[in-house]
Amino acid sequence: MNAPLPESIRRALETVSLDDKYSLENGRAFMSGVQALVRLPMLQRKRDAFAGLNTAGFISGYRGSPLGTYDQALWQAKKHLAAQNIVFQPGVNEELGATAIWGTQQLDLYPQTKKFDGVFGIWYGKGPGVDRCSDVFKHANMAGTAKHGGVIAIAGDDHIAKSSTAAHQSDHIFKACGLPVFFPSSVQDILDMGLHAFALSRFAGVWSGMKTIQEIVESASSVFVDPNRVDIVMPEDFQMPPAACTSAGPMRRSNKKRG
Repeated sequence: MNAPLPESIRRALETVSLDDKYSLENGRAFMSGVQALVRLPMLQRKRDAFAGLNTAGFISGYRGSPLGTYDQALWQAKKHLAAQNIVFQPGVNEELGATAIWGTQQLDLYPQTKKFDGVFGIWYGKGPGVDRCSDVFKHANMAGTAKHGGVIAIAGDDHIAKSSTAAHQSDHIFKACGLPVFFPSSVQDILDMGLHAFALSRFAGVWSGMKTIQEIVESASSVFVDPNRVDIVMPEDFQMPPAACTSAGPMRRSNKKRG
């Protein structure tokens, strides 16, 4: 029991930091599900940079259990987010947060003034907030997402009404609004599925929904944080339909393949 530790383990123990969950470039880091939601946009920004894109991120929403500590975690990670051109601005309410995210996908309407190739967005809220935002989700979906943008709407669901007046789930509302739904079953899934959700949002031109529950976001584990861990294969045999008008008027979908 007194045998010396292997050199690799000894070095790891000597250099480990509480900031590893946000600053570690690759390998494993210990984090909670909420902290994984903070790390997710950083991973997306890193992947874009590897692809030669200069993107930024924008996060907005309205607090509510089980995502009640998400805004606190975002504020605590402010310096790490700022280093990746990611801005967090909580909404006055759910709808204003969602419409602010919607606005990030209109960057290509003003090519002469844009500073980034695209801005990806994350909206978050409790299940009842998803109900409130259904009109915004539908119209934002009809307007489409930017080629190098993409949006994930994260819902905090409370199936047993632990901190809510009534039990609720958001997958049915998401589907009714035309959002494909991702349901991570672990902290690692939040990162892996989140990257797929952004890729799907960009390719299909719709917002992606992510359903989270207390058992996942309030748990913690050691996860892989390598930006290239996920291998996303884009469809090569699907021809996008011709451009068509949307509810946003001047916004039109491209009939070219999007990657």
